[in-house]
Order: sequence, then C-alpha cells, then structure tokens
Amino acid sequence: MEQKIHQGRNVKRFREMLGIKQEALAYDLGNDWNQKKISILEQKDVIEDSLLKQISNSLRIPVEAFQNFDEEQAINIISNTFHDTQGLINYSPTFNNNPIDKLIQLHEEKIALYERMLKEKDEMMARLEKLISK
Repeated sequence: MEQKIHQGRNVKRFREMLGIKQEALAYDLGNDWNQKKISILEQKDVIEDSLLKQISNSLRIPVEAFQNFDEEQAINIISNTFHDTQGLINYSPTFNNNPIDKLIQLHEEKIALYERMLKEKDEMMARLEKLISK
C-alpha cells in the first residue's frame, strides 16, 4: 500500500517550525492571498508546482521538502537509527582539551551566534517595514 505525501500538511509543518503565521505567508504570496486561503491550501493533498515554488521561495525551503517529506518515514528512520547505548557509555572519560583552547572556541561560537541573531533581527525588521509600508 503506497502512502501519499500530503503536501499541504508539509507546508503547514515547515511554516510552523519556522514560526511563521498564516497571515505572514499570505502576505509574502501576494495580494490575492489571505489567512483563510492559506488554511485551505494547507488542507490540500497536492499543491500545484508553480504555487509550491512560490511557497518554497517565501519560506526558503526546497520544493522537494514539501513533495517528499513523510513524517511516518522520518519517525521510522529515527527509531531504527537510535538505540539504547546503556552499555556503551564510558563512565570514566579522559579529557585532553586545553582549557584556553576551549575558552577561545566558546568565545568564537558566542560571536557567531550573536552575528546570526543580528542578521535575523535585520531580516525581521525589513519584513516588518515591508508590512508597515503597505
């Protein structure tokens, strides 16, 4: 029995994972769109390729993700990949890390995180300005 992939449900999953409201997606798709149309779209089994491409561009997710993601398969892969490793844990590990190197690494990671946060803030501000100017 072949299970069909529900493209609308996948759009909803990815949109929610990104923390994007239906209204925001509707705004990105154009004047013909509103929250109600997005809600109806997310109930469709199959979405036209041209519309999937628009949604893909808006959410910055590959079209293939909407076409191929199957939650049941993902759960099966995860459950078959990760096993109980109770007997494999080393309870007396040895650390060969230089504390100063680790400190420098943590500092660099903090800077990278801060830069990513600033970039996301700028993108969000640009989006808000775009919403306000309409």
